[in-house]
Amino acid sequence: MIQQKIKEIRTCLRRMSIPAGRQVVYAVSVALLATLCKIAHADESADDSSGIQLGGYASAGITAPHKGNTEFNLNEISLLLSWDNNARLKFFSELELERPLSWNENKHFNNKNSYVDLERLYLDYNLSEKINVRAGRFLTPAGRWNLLHAAPLVWTGTRPLATNYLFPTAINGVMMHGATPLKINGEEQSFEYALYAETLKDQDREDNEIIYKNVAGAYFKLNNRFNLGLSLASFTEDRLDAPDYRMIGLDFITHVKGWEISGEGFQRITSSGSNGGSGAYLQSAAPLGNNWYWLTRLETIQKPNVVSGERWVLGLTKRITPKQLFKMEFVGGSDEFIDAPRGFTSSFAVLF
Repeated sequence: MIQQKIKEIRTCLRRMSIPAGRQVVYAVSVALLATLCKIAHADESADDSSGIQLGGYASAGITAPHKGNTEFNLNEISLLLSWDNNARLKFFSELELERPLSWNENKHFNNKNSYVDLERLYLDYNLSEKINVRAGRFLTPAGRWNLLHAAPLVWTGTRPLATNYLFPTAINGVMMHGATPLKINGEEQSFEYALYAETLKDQDREDNEIIYKNVAGAYFKLNNRFNLGLSLASFTEDRLDAPDYRMIGLDFITHVKGWEISGEGFQRITSSGSNGGSGAYLQSAAPLGNNWYWLTRLETIQKPNVVSGERWVLGLTKRITPKQLFKMEFVGGSDEFIDAPRGFTSSFAVLF
């Protein structure tokens, strides 16, 4: 039943993005942003006995690609709504307005590329201290970046290609997840797990979006000084004569003398045993003082007969407050990607 409701809600929200409704969407986005700003300045210590929490994040930026026109974009406005009254049942949702406003040096301001996306909508039920069951629409637990991709939570404004082209970023389904403490060689650690399966195929296709079906997988993570993660998944791309894929991924994040070093790598294999694509990135964040950080990232993506290329990213990020980030970065490498053009980009992100 909940999967059918999700389908109906997503279909309704997509219809809001047709030309006749774009002005309404834009008006709602402005009203939403104003509401979130008001919430952000409210007394955070106020007690809400209902257990309902409202928040969100937004980001805006300028992109000057190596080829093409300079653009200013209000990238996203995301509304987060959750309910938790310390009982077994919890609720979480994320409704995102993508690209509500754009400016191109030749086309002036417009909102023709705006659309509403229901990124997450799920219920969590706590069975025990180590077992939780989730049902609804949720982010695919594959690697770290996909789960923490919100603009105020990541160092760069550009997303690593490997986290965007090789697996579904979100699915409609069920998941069992939990964590348990461990003690290895006298060191306190913890082990997290997630087992998931798709129960309703994504019905809506955005521009250039890959639709997946028959998704199932698992994610395991050992929280220690390296925070090692293992991703396992199987799925099929919803296109003519697409093979079944099996994917394995590894990720880590560690801190060395103030530096943060992280990386992810994924390899896909078709059901016939041939190469189904691969991708990886390695990123470092080095402190410069006064909350400035120097960012370096190297990445690659190889998807047979579809897309391939390499990227390097050099940037500066200023953590103005724990909830506000200012980012500047230069992106280079081979080939052209619509969502990761070579050139200069700068953005500001805020968490409400």
